[in-house]
Amino acid sequence: MASLKSVTPKGALKDQWTNHKNDINLVNPANKRLIDVIVIGTGLAGSSAAASLAEMGYNVKAFCFQDSPRRAHSIAAQGGINAAKNYQNDGDSTFRLFYDTIKGGDYRSRESNTYRLAEVSANIIDQCVAQGVPFARDYGGLLDNRSFGGVLVSRTFYAKGQTGQQLLLGAYSALSRQIAKGKVTMYNRHEMMDVVTVEGKARGIIARNLITGKLERHGAHAVVLCSGGYGNVFFLSTNAMGSNVSAAWKAHRRGAYFANPCYTQIHPTCIPVSGEHQSKLTLMSESLRNDGRIWVPKKKEDCQAIINKTKKAEDISEEDRDYYLERRYPSFGNLVPRDVASRAAKERCDAGFGVNSTGNAVFLDFASAIERYGNLEANVKNIKNPSPQQIKDMGREVVKSKYGNLFDMYKQITDDDPYFTAMKIYPAVHYTMGGLWVDYNLMTNVEGLYACGEANFSDHGANRLGASALMQGLADGYFVLPYTIGDYLSKDIRTGAIDTTSEAFSQAEQSVKERIEKLINNNGTKSVDHFHKRLGKVMWDKVGMARNEKGLKEAIAEITEIREDFWANVKVPGEVNGFNPELDKAGRVADFLELGELFAKDALDRKESCGGHFREEYQTKEGEALRDDKNYAYVAAWQYNEVPSKAKLHKEELTFKEVELKTRSYK
Repeated sequence: MASLKSVTPKGALKDQWTNHKNDINLVNPANKRLIDVIVIGTGLAGSSAAASLAEMGYNVKAFCFQDSPRRAHSIAAQGGINAAKNYQNDGDSTFRLFYDTIKGGDYRSRESNTYRLAEVSANIIDQCVAQGVPFARDYGGLLDNRSFGGVLVSRTFYAKGQTGQQLLLGAYSALSRQIAKGKVTMYNRHEMMDVVTVEGKARGIIARNLITGKLERHGAHAVVLCSGGYGNVFFLSTNAMGSNVSAAWKAHRRGAYFANPCYTQIHPTCIPVSGEHQSKLTLMSESLRNDGRIWVPKKKEDCQAIINKTKKAEDISEEDRDYYLERRYPSFGNLVPRDVASRAAKERCDAGFGVNSTGNAVFLDFASAIERYGNLEANVKNIKNPSPQQIKDMGREVVKSKYGNLFDMYKQITDDDPYFTAMKIYPAVHYTMGGLWVDYNLMTNVEGLYACGEANFSDHGANRLGASALMQGLADGYFVLPYTIGDYLSKDIRTGAIDTTSEAFSQAEQSVKERIEKLINNNGTKSVDHFHKRLGKVMWDKVGMARNEKGLKEAIAEITEIREDFWANVKVPGEVNGFNPELDKAGRVADFLELGELFAKDALDRKESCGGHFREEYQTKEGEALRDDKNYAYVAAWQYNEVPSKAKLHKEELTFKEVELKTRSYK
């Protein structure tokens, strides 16, 4: 097993990436035609990586389980993408973006990777503009910016509330060009079932054609996993229904370390759960916190009246409203980081101030913004003494231009019109900062196996700042992996095509076949969703927004029990040789049932609170996260064991030379 070395370049932080690119080995353009690379997943990280590698001359095979790369979950990102261009002239810089990201991640990320992310961020915007991504522009024609949580500058580029979709279409266009040229072979409706290693190196995959059910062998000189995060381990999340951990987990079973699984981000701005019938949750973009004010009534009787529908939000007077984020965090107000805003909402609801039938909702109100924008419009249009109705009408038009599609989505789901009444929101599982451990080159501890985007343990530490996931995915795919993978592949120019008839491929295929047959032939009585929902409830109740030792130990025992019940009693209808979504789902839930146990194990082992990991035993008097830098300033990288709760821990100690380790404060 390879040792845990980050291979971070030496020298000053600001020079590391430049010097590293100058020092690493390159592959002659003619030799790139002799090298094959497999890319799993075709979201932002996968599409950009596959397109870039093919443009450079490598032969690329790209796999996605959807019918098209355009269906990747990246399309759901709404609010924007960060870049340190300082267009607003408000003091932004590469270092400030780096610092905000390190601080936002609660000092649990690698300095070198985070600085590189900030450094290449500006290039991403130029790349996407060149591709035709329709970023919003101001009156003068320059690219517009807005603010996101955890920062004091405006650095977020956006395309209304459809930023992820527009960025993905840009990456997809680059990918399509390479498909047309024959440099990328696209395998839609294919799922990676296993990684094949030969003499310790990743040399290919076993894939399943989801239409025919046929297993296929694919060889390559390197395998790149860009398969997203694992938020659906909670069953209810903002992730697409198909999002899963299987590709990363299969790599973990083959020796790749899984890092920081307990670092999961709870997003504060989601439409609340309405009942047991739901299978997913809907995110309302964090960009709404630019103009929306979050509050609950000060009086519990007003909360009850709202729940009983004898009062509406607009019936509560200003003096009877608790704008709790503005009260607790006056410097950042409603734009505190996601983990801080989420815990604050939970605290208010737990105290009895929730405003929906479940007691788990707070208000996100645009009345003040509508009035403010209306007055500005009246001044611009030189309307003297405008009526209150005129002000509201003009203000609503401005808000519509900024957030119209988000407001329409909210109305379609809830049947409430946020132009006239406050939205109801509550935190929900959104993004995972944990993932496969990677070094500075984005390679896992398994040689030739890379992980990009949300599939790796990321540059975000214990918490992701809003608008940085798109930044990381595109940075990895466009500007990092294309450089670093060449250093590894330069040793493979005489290797020749990978032999897929070898014993390693045969054994991997046989293992996959046996697992599938075990699922399809199991004569159980309970559906796959039955087990997924049970797992999700345990995860949310005991491994969710707040955790404690007792609950985590109970969760590990309960997940073990659910997993045993799954393999004994799951019922998978249909056939192996054909289109069978229930069989596909069963394999993914089986992986979630292992990941969930490791997730709880990691949370139990980390006796501190930081970012998205909040242990109730470790908090300040004010209820804020209490880190333990002396004992836990490390990346927890877990080595696979047949029993996840007995996985072996490897540590990558984190060192901080450019920033001072100190308690986060947004007050």
